[in-house]
Order: sequence, then C-alpha cells, then structure tokens
Amino acid sequence: MQPVRRIDRGQNGSTALYQDAIRESSLATNKVLKNTYMLLSATLIFSAVMASVAMATNMPPLGMLVTLGGYFGLLFLTYKFKNSSIGLICVFALTGFMGLTLGPLLSAYIETVPNGGQLVLTALGTTGLIFLSLSAYVLTTRKDMSFMGGFLMIGMIGLLGVIVIGLFVDLSAFQMAISAGVVLLMSGMILYQTSAIIHGGETNYVLATVSLYVSLYNIFIHLLMLFGMGGDD
Repeated sequence: MQPVRRIDRGQNGSTALYQDAIRESSLATNKVLKNTYMLLSATLIFSAVMASVAMATNMPPLGMLVTLGGYFGLLFLTYKFKNSSIGLICVFALTGFMGLTLGPLLSAYIETVPNGGQLVLTALGTTGLIFLSLSAYVLTTRKDMSFMGGFLMIGMIGLLGVIVIGLFVDLSAFQMAISAGVVLLMSGMILYQTSAIIHGGETNYVLATVSLYVSLYNIFIHLLMLFGMGGDD
C-alpha cells in the first residue's frame, strides 16, 4: 500500500497570493510610469506652445515676485487636487504658466546674444540627453535611490534660500556656481523620482509628472545660462 502524499495547500495558497500581489504591484508600477511619461510629454509640448506664444507676442518678463507667486500658487492647487481630474487641469495650468515665463528669456537670448538660437538648441538637446540617460540608468539597473532623499531636501531648501537672498542681493558673481549646482541637484531629483516610481514609492502620476517637469525646466534654464557664460555672453 502506497503512502498517502499530503499537499500543504495553505503554503501553496500563500505562495500564489504572494505571486499575485507581486504581479499586481508590477502592473500598478508600470501604469504609473506609463501615465507619468505620457503626461510629461503632453505638458512639455504645451509648455513649448505657451513659450512660443509669449515670444510671438513679445511678452515682457513677469518679474520674480509674480513668477514665484504664480508657480507656488499653482503648485499648491496641483497638490490639493492631485487625486482628481482637476489636478490634471492644474498641471497644465502650472506648466503653461512656466512656459509663458520662459518665453521672454528665450527671446532675449535669440535676439541679443550672438548665436543665441544655437545656445537655446544646445541647452534643449543637452537637457533631453541628461533626462534620457538618467532615466535609462534607473530603469535598467532598478537601483533604489531613496537614500538621496535627505540630501535632495537639504539642497532644495538651500536653493530656495538662494532665491530669496537673490531678491535683495546681487548674486551675479556666483551665477555660474549656482547654475552648476542647480543642474546637479535637478539631475539627482530625476534619479530619485524615477526610482520612487518603479519601486512603488510614488503612486501618483500627477505629482511624479510635476516633479520631473520642474527638474527638466530648471536644468534647461541653467544650462542655457552656463552655455551663455561659457561663451562670454
């Protein structure tokens, strides 16, 4: 008589549930990543259109206070409505506003700086290359960049402090160092945010989009400044 083989159904069931949980988590992560990149692409295009409108109408610079007020106000609304369809409207309002503020700067470079158009294209291409390289690195290696959170927070606080000081003190002598620091800081933000998405630390694609957009916006502006200063313009 052959012995009866017992099957531990409880263990098999737990394994199946664990595998299902991993599969669902992976699908959710891929969905957040896909939605983030789709929304980021749309906002970048919309921002470029608004920058073109500002250039075509010769819109004057809005000034530091108006720019910061509009940015933080729209950013607050985006966070407040991040889980609703209104949040999407806020994202486009925010990125469209930032595109408008970018228009006068681009006009100034193209019209007054020698090879200004070439500088703009070079900064744009370099920004795209940085983003693609950093994103590809994280997506390929799947490395967890959460350890960077504390350093980036300190860097953001320091950057905000420099902005406030710049309202009252001329910091033009330190502009090259400031711009280089901003490029490095925003590059770190791209690594951190992309890692947070693929490891489940960021589940809201609206907030992920805003974070990546702001990083790209600042990298582009400060690369443009660095290239301009590098050419003694």
